[in-house]
Amino acid sequence: MAAPKELRVSRDRRVLTVTFADESHALGAEMLRVLSPSAEVQGHSPEQRVTVGGKKDVAISRLEPVGNYAVRIVFDDGHDTGIFTWAYLDTLGREKETRWQAYLDELRQKGLAR
Repeated sequence: MAAPKELRVSRDRRVLTVTFADESHALGAEMLRVLSPSAEVQGHSPEQRVTVGGKKDVAISRLEPVGNYAVRIVFDDGHDTGIFTWAYLDTLGREKETRWQAYLDELRQKGLAR
């Protein structure tokens, strides 16, 4: 997957807009944080995946390039271990509604709050 043409963090630090050659995705900081590809969130197997609650007010502190294939997103809660590949960011954009609803459903099932 080709690198995005632009990564732009909103003024309030709550939205990352990823612009590829053919489309653009606006991804909320909360969604990026709770769906981080890090081992801390995803675990080392599907059974180890963690549902992260309490991130409604999280913001993006900074972006750090990782080679030609990804970006590390540093969040204001200190989380900084997720490396978001271009393909993963594109997938999150394309599947945003479905993944977000699945997250909200998990929170409800586990009695967690955003």
